[in-house]
Amino acid sequence: MAEKEKALLIPQYMHHFQCIGSACEDSCCVGWRVNVDEETYKKYRKVTHSDLQPILSKQVTRNRSNPSATNFAKIKMLADSRCPFLTADMLCTIHKNLGENYLSLTCATYPRTTNQVNRVMERSATMSCPEAARLALLPKEVMEFDQVLEQIDNRKVIAKVIETDSIKVSKKAERYFWELRIFTIQILQERTYPLWQRLIVLGLFMGKVQEIVESKQFEQLESVTQNYMTFLTDGSLKQLMSEIPDQTTIQMRVLKELVDERLTQGVNNQRYLQCLNQTLQGIEYKQGATYTAVMECYNDAYQKYYQPYIDENAHILENYLVNYVFRNMFPLGERGVFGEYMMLVIHFSMIKLHLIGMARYHKGLTDEQVLKLIQSFAKTVEHNSAYLRKVYSLLAQNSFDTMAHMSILIKN
Repeated sequence: MAEKEKALLIPQYMHHFQCIGSACEDSCCVGWRVNVDEETYKKYRKVTHSDLQPILSKQVTRNRSNPSATNFAKIKMLADSRCPFLTADMLCTIHKNLGENYLSLTCATYPRTTNQVNRVMERSATMSCPEAARLALLPKEVMEFDQVLEQIDNRKVIAKVIETDSIKVSKKAERYFWELRIFTIQILQERTYPLWQRLIVLGLFMGKVQEIVESKQFEQLESVTQNYMTFLTDGSLKQLMSEIPDQTTIQMRVLKELVDERLTQGVNNQRYLQCLNQTLQGIEYKQGATYTAVMECYNDAYQKYYQPYIDENAHILENYLVNYVFRNMFPLGERGVFGEYMMLVIHFSMIKLHLIGMARYHKGLTDEQVLKLIQSFAKTVEHNSAYLRKVYSLLAQNSFDTMAHMSILIKN
């Protein structure tokens, strides 16, 4: 009998993704914590392999604080932050000697994220994987999605589940998830607008949606969406957006403080630190430098080196944003609709800050440099939920959680 199959929605780049193993420029086995699920942990306790058993006993330890079925134990990294099972030729000794079924759920599924909407699985990839980033970000065509059939795999971890037709969400944003997702992607892929304007339009729309959610007047959502569709088509918001003042001094100060906050937690990803160092050197942000001098370099970097590249390659950041929206089930989340929009803007703006500095450092940008930054940024920031909570809290505490303040971060 054929195994059962289930519908799966994927971005088209996922058709082509496969791990490139030792050829990868930034191993996923270096630089962060690896959780081990309970089922795999129990398998490891029974391993008798003469070389692996002593390492498994010493390096795989139980989580004593709030363990769960998927976060039951952890692999203790070596002093250089490498996984103890990583060989000199950058391959996994567990996979090599015991097979794929002995990988933890974390290792078996990375960089894939699986969600479920109305009993249909969705799978995409985090941009912290260099190969996934290449496949997702570089195509000039708009990111599109396919529904395929996949054999059911009980080892897949489902990150989020949404049932839009459940009575429990009849008066919540979840009921209208598909309408919000589709229009969000439509805005982000509307290439008759520069990307910064698309983000402004999305923010104005999400602000209205937040008002609807708070008042529970969901009957207004269709007309509000139609209004913004009209705005997109007739260009009536373009004049308004052109009048938004550039406030790059505030922009750079805020984003630099957010970067500094991440550094206080410790960063051992050398690829990211290399990019950050190039950013700071590019805008000549150094001890004793005045903000006036730094801002002159920052604005020079944007106009002379960053903007010419991004005018020709805006699809890279567009694809990043669309993948973020799909993977994170935007705009749903614990922060509310507008709060999730804020976090989308923060990711975009921090990437832009780094690239502006790097552009001046290199006297221009290449696709490879941009991919290196986005991938290492994702590995350093996107996987750090504690840092992201801190960022949101800092913005809210300082009353920076308004559309006006988001516009400061978006526009140069």
